[in-house]
Amino acid sequence: MSLQQWMDELCKELGVDPDVDTSTILDLARDAAHMVDRPAAPLTTFVVGYAAALRGGSAKNIADCSDTAADLAAEWSSDT
Repeated sequence: MSLQQWMDELCKELGVDPDVDTSTILDLARDAAHMVDRPAAPLTTFVVGYAAALRGGSAKNIADCSDTAADLAAEWSSDT
């Protein structure tokens, strides 16, 4: 099963139809894992998804929250 097939099946089972580029989420997870700490990856993507949902859940909400988190991870990395 491919990653896209997994995402399609997961979204179907959860009853959601997210309009999001999975590479954005994967890039964010990579940044959090490498710039903060490996366990930060799933936590960061969860919080970004939650925040985006509270703001309406649009692709723009997801992108904006992802950008904010990526910027914070970069700052975090340069502070340590």
